[in-house]
Amino acid sequence: MSNRQCNATGTSGSAAPMGLFERLLSVWVLLCIVAGIAAGQLAPSWFQAIGHLELARVNLPVGLLIWVMIIPMLVKVDFAALHEVRQHVRGIAVTLFVNWLVKPFSMAFLGWLFVRNLFAPMLPAEQLDSYIAGLILLAAAPCTAMVFVWSRLSNGDPLFTLSQVAVNDSIMVFAFAPIVAFLLGISSITVPWDTLLTSVLLYIVIPVMLAQLWRKRLLGQGQAVFAAAMAKTGPWSITALLATLVLLFGFQGEAILRQPLVIALLALPILIQVFFNAALAYWLNRAVGEKHNIACPSALIGASNFFELAVAAAISLFGFESGAALATVVGVLIEVPVMLLVVKVVNATKGWYEAPRR
Repeated sequence: MSNRQCNATGTSGSAAPMGLFERLLSVWVLLCIVAGIAAGQLAPSWFQAIGHLELARVNLPVGLLIWVMIIPMLVKVDFAALHEVRQHVRGIAVTLFVNWLVKPFSMAFLGWLFVRNLFAPMLPAEQLDSYIAGLILLAAAPCTAMVFVWSRLSNGDPLFTLSQVAVNDSIMVFAFAPIVAFLLGISSITVPWDTLLTSVLLYIVIPVMLAQLWRKRLLGQGQAVFAAAMAKTGPWSITALLATLVLLFGFQGEAILRQPLVIALLALPILIQVFFNAALAYWLNRAVGEKHNIACPSALIGASNFFELAVAAAISLFGFESGAALATVVGVLIEVPVMLLVVKVVNATKGWYEAPRR
């Protein structure tokens, strides 16, 4: 077995399919909502002080937390697996089509339909554009780390998952900012290009470079050292995410208490988007003749989001108290239970997928 195959199985094998933090992520997020809202009401001056710790519109405490959140996840990405793309060209093409040509644009449409039209009377008018911006940020970047978990749970091909994530991360460096700027522009939302590019540099380019240097050093010490480091640093990402959410809800608490239905209203377009893109990728893979263990991770990658990046970009672009930040957090809240449901569906429909087509 080659070193890359060892890395793939080490990352996507069947053992320990989901850690406690990941499995209970929605529970932790709910607790953070309560803790953040309570803390924001009890100590508003403390949160305001944190909010003012900025440099070039980047909040320093949150920037640090985002790095702790993202870098351990990016260490798992093997860019050397890019040459594996040629083995599953059809599956890669389907996923890229859904991730970059369908998902961001369908979310922009759903945001316009639900937030600006159907739900507008039930939402604060001054935040409508910001909510749509948050939904677009959430859909504009495909998931990086949790995909390895979803792939394991659906018995997906580990080399396909590695190569697909590597391709998506490479594209994201160049495509995230233009797609976000374009969709926000056609939604009549002004966004400063310098802040958007700064977000890409801080939350994609630099973390990818640091993560790959760390990955190279760990693998140089052996696969066992790499696996041990990944097991040890895994909780760092979720812990940093939860700390960020406490800060967010400390700022968002007043708005949520005034309109508690806002989270449910924002969740609906996200749910529709996830199920639509998962079904589309799953069906397209079957239509082009890909195997089930390719279609499963393809559908899951097509449906899930890089919510850590979305949260960071929303804070940088619109601030802690923005509707954009809240919308991205709703994505975090529903990510795990919804993706677990998608995993169950693709596993349960294997017989249909592999049945001869008439």
